[in-house]
Amino acid sequence: MKMPDKIETTMFAPCGMNCLVCYKHCYHKKPCAGCLNGDNGKPEHCRKCKIKDCVKEKGFSYCFECSEHPCKQIKSLEKSYNSRYNTSLVKNSRTTKEIGLVEFMKLQQKEYTCSVCGGIISIHDAECSECQTKSK
Repeated sequence: MKMPDKIETTMFAPCGMNCLVCYKHCYHKKPCAGCLNGDNGKPEHCRKCKIKDCVKEKGFSYCFECSEHPCKQIKSLEKSYNSRYNTSLVKNSRTTKEIGLVEFMKLQQKEYTCSVCGGIISIHDAECSECQTKSK
């Protein structure tokens, strides 16, 4: 999948994940539309996400809008993303809160566009979805 000219802001998940760079999105024939949209094409763990449910129950769109951020659930996810993918979803959320969602997505577009072919580099395996070039 090629990196779009503009990443839709609906691809930003409540937890701070950019769904566009998720390996499930990059490699599926029917990619999901992002966490805040319907469940079509989503892997089971995304459909059953307690974080998404929590945000919805509290009437927020994003976890960073909550006074409890980062909560226990986010801290657990953060620990996993830090150790497995060298990425901070808490930092993503704080940056988004500071500069706005559109600007954050522009930064993500630069960071996750393959310099070889213009494909999307998956955050989960650091591989381009088009040419399989490894990055980072």
